[in-house]
Amino acid sequence: MSALKLHANDLILFAHIIDAGSFTRASDLTGLPKSTLSRRLSELEDELGERLMQRSTRRLVLTDFGESILEHARRLADETEAATSLAQHRQATPHGTLRVSLPPEFRELSVVQIVTEFSRRYPNVRLELDLSSRRVDIIAERFDVAIRAATHLPDDSSLVARQLTTLHNGLYASPEYLRCNGTPDSPADLLNHTGLVLVTSGGEPQQWRLTRENERWEGVPSNILLANSLGLQQELAAQGLGIVGLSDRYAQPMVEQGKLQPVLPQWRLPDIIIWCVTPGRRLLPQRTLVFIELLKEVLVNPQ
Repeated sequence: MSALKLHANDLILFAHIIDAGSFTRASDLTGLPKSTLSRRLSELEDELGERLMQRSTRRLVLTDFGESILEHARRLADETEAATSLAQHRQATPHGTLRVSLPPEFRELSVVQIVTEFSRRYPNVRLELDLSSRRVDIIAERFDVAIRAATHLPDDSSLVARQLTTLHNGLYASPEYLRCNGTPDSPADLLNHTGLVLVTSGGEPQQWRLTRENERWEGVPSNILLANSLGLQQELAAQGLGIVGLSDRYAQPMVEQGKLQPVLPQWRLPDIIIWCVTPGRRLLPQRTLVFIELLKEVLVNPQ
């Protein structure tokens, strides 16, 4: 049995003819003469070996075989349209409004740096930022991008999550605090110290989960100072009020200034992944794509 020599363009024309409802309307949409459309449809039917439709002066009626082929023809038409749209998006100058949700104290990502650089590069885009600790409903609230920090995200078929970077985390305290209270030699020693601990969404202290190779330890110091602000906790740690869990990148500037130093450096808190979440659309606007690229730049080369 010889192989069929189908042309994708002829299948796409078949879909256009059916969707238009007549050769006349299809001719107007495609810019091809009715005679050309009729000839190419006939050639397609000859190649397939069956009629796709019954023609009359008033309407076009699909055969059973034509209905089966139409599904594939429409899929080809959709993919062609998507490829064309993608090319147009990449060529277009970013414009319009871009709504972004960010954690309020995301020190690893300089919001000022992002806004300044983005506004300089793309003056035709109006940037709207929502800095909130709540998890926004991206689709219902019509956000274009949401930045989230988590070890993993719940499955949601309506959203697309891209990993931007991974933050490695540990414990830190000021040299003054350690001089006054001693340096822990093991996680168990933390129970005798003051911990600057974040509050969970349920209002409970966030447990410290430490690992060293195959060893595990979980707990919080007996004396804790709770807050929902990581920036505040870092500043309190620098003032000698206790031990705090921070990302290495977050803590590094204060380590270099001598205001903080690692505690139990061989023991690590869980890594946190920084995600860029967008609605699950087939194509993203150019303004969203360039914003995501700028996020990556800042995370890879922070100032």
